[in-house]
Amino acid sequence: MLRRLTLLLWALSSPLLADGLSVDAPKNIAALLRPHLPAEPGNPRKIEALLGEILATEGYFSPKFEFSGADDERRVKIDPGPRTTIASVDLAVDGPIEAKKHDALVASWGLSVGQPFRQEDWNNAKQQVLGELLRSEHSAARLLDSRAEIDTETHRAKLTVHYDSGPRYRFGALEIDGLQRYSPALIERYNRAVNPGDPYNEEKLNVLLANLQATPYFASVQGGLDLEGETVSHPDGSVSVPLRLIVRERALHRLAFGAGVSSNTGARVEFNYHTPNLFNQAWALDSGLRLEQKKQTVYGDIFLPPDARHRRNSLGLMLGNTDIQGLKTERYAFGAQSVQQRGSVTQHLSLNWQNEIRTPQGAEESTSRALVPNVMWTWRRVDSLLDPRQGIVLQAQIGGGAKSALSDQNFVRLHGRWQQYIPLGRSDTLSLRAEVGYTLADSRQQIPQDYLFRAGGSGSVRGYAYQSLGIKEGNATVGGRYLGILSAEATHWLDESWGIAAFIDAGDAVDDLKTVKAAIGYGLGARWRSPAGPIGVDLAYGQRTSELQLHFSLAIPF
Repeated sequence: MLRRLTLLLWALSSPLLADGLSVDAPKNIAALLRPHLPAEPGNPRKIEALLGEILATEGYFSPKFEFSGADDERRVKIDPGPRTTIASVDLAVDGPIEAKKHDALVASWGLSVGQPFRQEDWNNAKQQVLGELLRSEHSAARLLDSRAEIDTETHRAKLTVHYDSGPRYRFGALEIDGLQRYSPALIERYNRAVNPGDPYNEEKLNVLLANLQATPYFASVQGGLDLEGETVSHPDGSVSVPLRLIVRERALHRLAFGAGVSSNTGARVEFNYHTPNLFNQAWALDSGLRLEQKKQTVYGDIFLPPDARHRRNSLGLMLGNTDIQGLKTERYAFGAQSVQQRGSVTQHLSLNWQNEIRTPQGAEESTSRALVPNVMWTWRRVDSLLDPRQGIVLQAQIGGGAKSALSDQNFVRLHGRWQQYIPLGRSDTLSLRAEVGYTLADSRQQIPQDYLFRAGGSGSVRGYAYQSLGIKEGNATVGGRYLGILSAEATHWLDESWGIAAFIDAGDAVDDLKTVKAAIGYGLGARWRSPAGPIGVDLAYGQRTSELQLHFSLAIPF
């Protein structure tokens, strides 16, 4: 006896269990039905019909019901009967689909012979195959027909599903709607994924859309194949159609004000001005004034669109004052930078010149100048950029200055960082971190502080004040030529948003390796998964100072 399954959607939104109706059934069946029972005991026939429809969604098509008790204390005993399993699957795809693709779709089918029949699994399996077609070059694919024939006597299900793949599409010419200030050539500069003539691929399209959305030029970007546009047929039967993008440009001027607090540099207010089209050249200007308790900065950076080799070039200047651990500095700097993605490695090339006036408390004032070419490589392989549980991040850089090239001292600066994420159980994480640095020079004198090393504070050695670990000069702490830091942190997540962490850090910044004596800090912290990444608040004890320090930061990898 065969019959087609028809679901009653209203049954899935029925009220909760009423006091006057109880269910006597196997534990798993009672748990399935309890949330969907009517508020009133009602008519046994209606209750039987309702429960029968719900059981059918889990593959129980021959349940038996036995009612007892009065209307106000009705009881129903349920025997769900045998569960229906999949007897056969007939999956057909019409259209010009490659044999390899067809075989892959059949292999990925989510309901195999012998599995229990569940309506949710049946729906998911059909949508999975359709989604695979739509994401590939068959972007006009559709589900023609699907049937689940249930034999209630043998408790077996025969599944039939029929798709039309539609034509094989290729990317055609790029057509853009919504451009006002910028030319289509700007879009092409950010296009590293989609080439006319390539088979349509949703993932490549999403990469292009994400790249454009991340630029400073567009507030929104949408796109897809224009199936009603002009087509070009190919000998292999595929068809090229235009790729249409719809963009909405960002405002030409943006003023922003912000306020915050950092455990490293204290309270902060900031004013920012941004324009994405400086001099009508699609140059993005980002400028601002940042006033912190221990640091004040005026800055301006100009970011150019990517060049033909997809390098992102920028120019910038900065004026700043700091007063940290008894050391006052005044400096101005300007420079240029080029950023390029080379496979899985991000490369930063920069050239910076700076003039620094250094005034340590209890020691003489001095001036340092340096013109520093620098190269930095960052390699990431993590499961999430903002909230990783597994993976590794490596960073290395080298730079230096020479007296013969506008610097007051000859030096070479080497710096490296390593961070490893190891999953613990289902949701917890172990994070390991190491950092080393060495400035090769005859002396640390006349080298700007940016090219020496201090430690302490959030992101460094917790349990010690920000940049309090270094060399004593008068009553101030200044940078040394050597740096070493090790850290281990275990985070236990209480739920999806909140977690607790235990950590230990060790490290120091020195000017002579013979004087190395690691400062150790350890403590506990709280973690909150914010939209920008995990925010950490840590209470740490420093063994060297026998003091507690409160640290808070955005706990994302460098």
